Amino acid sequence: MLTPEYVEFDFVLAGLSSRMLAWLIDTVVIIGIVLVASIVISIAGAALPGFASALMMIAYFLVDWGYFIVLEAVWSGQTLGKKALGLRVIQESGVRIGFLQAVLRNLTRPIDRLPAVIPQAAYLVGPSLYLVGGSVAFLSKSHQRLGDMLAGTVVVRERRLKIPASLARPDVELTLLKDPTFRARVARLTPEEEALIFAAALRREELGMEARLTLFQTLAQRLQDDADFHKPAHLSDEKLVLLIAAALVARNTERTQAAKGRGKQSRFALQK
Repeated sequence: MLTPEYVEFDFVLAGLSSRMLAWLIDTVVIIGIVLVASIVISIAGAALPGFASALMMIAYFLVDWGYFIVLEAVWSGQTLGKKALGLRVIQESGVRIGFLQAVLRNLTRPIDRLPAVIPQAAYLVGPSLYLVGGSVAFLSKSHQRLGDMLAGTVVVRERRLKIPASLARPDVELTLLKDPTFRARVARLTPEEEALIFAAALRREELGMEARLTLFQTLAQRLQDDADFHKPAHLSDEKLVLLIAAALVARNTERTQAAKGRGKQSRFALQK
């Protein structure tokens, strides 16, 4: 796949079996949510059984569609099932999906699900065989179902890459990492820019020298033009990007530690 900078990265496409397992987990979650909602609606609408039944069907469709759209849009292409199996939906270009892609790839879900078994209690279980979606994904070289083709997305298997110590704790330019202006500009980076910086920093060894130089030159120029970063004359393009990645690692570590500290304080307050 090509990044917006036209540098190719390799992603491992998710297999149909792992996607099916992720879907089964999501289905169990959806059924659980719908059952809880049905119990609440039944109790609240005991005096109006017809209205309660209609409300249950509406609740099922809202949960069934909203679950995938909301989680994939907010959780960077993952649902609970995909996260459990280490899968993620991304755009064909390799960048994270947005709300539009999440909506588009789920618009065709009713067609991908065909043939569907629709009993009288379909709003509770909504079983389907996914024969259409499964067949299309099987025949597609990128394992895309109809929704993926419409949205221009693919499902990939995440690679757990450990952040090298040299990236998390660089031994040079420590003064730049402590500069308030530099840190403020790092804080303004968008999630898409952060993802691209980390991908380049962690996978730079996989690239040929020419592609590597082109990637970091383009990234450094974009960071200087769009994010107003200043690159000292003695600093290479790659080193600038790596320092920004190190600053992002430090910031995320600080946030994690702060969150843990707040959690400990909350538990201590509850115990008192």
